[in-house]
Amino acid sequence: MDNTPDPLDPLLDKWMPPPPTPRQLRAEVWRRIAVVEAEDEAPSLWERIEATFHRPSFAITFVAACMLAGLFIAELRVSQVHSRRNAQFATSYLSLIDPMLADARTAASIEAPKLP
Repeated sequence: MDNTPDPLDPLLDKWMPPPPTPRQLRAEVWRRIAVVEAEDEAPSLWERIEATFHRPSFAITFVAACMLAGLFIAELRVSQVHSRRNAQFATSYLSLIDPMLADARTAASIEAPKLP
């Protein structure tokens, strides 16, 4: 075995370890870490919405609900159109059967004063 002295030995003998950190510094470091972790734990509203829509079950349910709502609104609109058309058919049918009835209705609507 070689017993030659290592050139770093004198430098290591002179080296002094750094002084211990003050207690306030450690407390400040842990406080900052806690603040950053607290910010990471509380996601924003947009992040929560995005996370919810990333779940396939919710996304499929949402799309199905939108489609059903659209179909319901379309059905309401179509039923309104059909009820107006049925009323027009009934009026035209009555005027074909009894023209005097149609004349009486138009005369009554002309003579009746319109209320504000």
